Amino acid sequence: MNTIVITIISLSVIGSLSGVILFLIAQKFKVFEDPRIDDVEGILPGANCGGCGFPGCRGFADACVKAESLDLMFCPVGGNDGMVKVAEALGRVAATKDPTVAVVRCAGSPDHRRRTNRYDSAMTCEIASGLYSGDTACSFGCLGLGDCTVVCTFDAIHMNPVTLLPEVDDAKCTSCGACVKACPKMIIELRKKNKKDRKIYVSCINMDKGASAKKACSVACIGCKACLKACEYDAITIENFLAYIDPVKCKLCRKCVEVCPTDSIQEINFPPRKKADVEVAVTETQANKTIMEGF
Repeated sequence: MNTIVITIISLSVIGSLSGVILFLIAQKFKVFEDPRIDDVEGILPGANCGGCGFPGCRGFADACVKAESLDLMFCPVGGNDGMVKVAEALGRVAATKDPTVAVVRCAGSPDHRRRTNRYDSAMTCEIASGLYSGDTACSFGCLGLGDCTVVCTFDAIHMNPVTLLPEVDDAKCTSCGACVKACPKMIIELRKKNKKDRKIYVSCINMDKGASAKKACSVACIGCKACLKACEYDAITIENFLAYIDPVKCKLCRKCVEVCPTDSIQEINFPPRKKADVEVAVTETQANKTIMEGF
């Protein structure tokens, strides 16, 4: 009986001493965490998408509290309204940013970009891009295996079964950038979101010379410079036989669209053109297509 009592007492003493030691150690090495981190995290949308550049919403909240300024801090999901609330909680001022949206810069559907072979391996773009250049003559275009749709946690991007290309739902897109990072071909870009979701962009990233690009895809940019000459706002540049439209400088005048001989420049969510404008556009396009025949 005495042995049992002594054992119980010994274990109790050891347990109590261990508890005291652990408490002292915890007090000695405890890390103070600013309570404002919890406040900021509560304001954030809780998407944990990483679009801010930090590991989750708590990581972003911690960075905001520690930062001297919020100028370089931005939560794409919460947007400007969310950042204003964060700034108010921290007694600071948040810089506003133009909203952006994901854009797929490839229009190479089967109608325009004929399949030359069949891919029969792991059905992911990441693996396919590491194995070969693609199942068409264009080595720059979309592989169509949907890695971008898998990583989107907002259900904002889906594969079109007809065009075999990803399509972005502007209303759902939060501009988190997950699809941009997932695309091994780098055809997805975050661009400025204009009023009524209107956009104009070159839906091609093929950097081959004009003749090769056109042979691989009928709607490829051939670097003919017709759009460069038509733009009055210095919004277009040509590099490596490929045109690019700066979303900040672009005024959405659509003159570049009118003169593009391959229809590689997309105009989205615009009202129908007036009859007179259409006739002028047709004339200019026909002239440029004559030029294109030289490529």
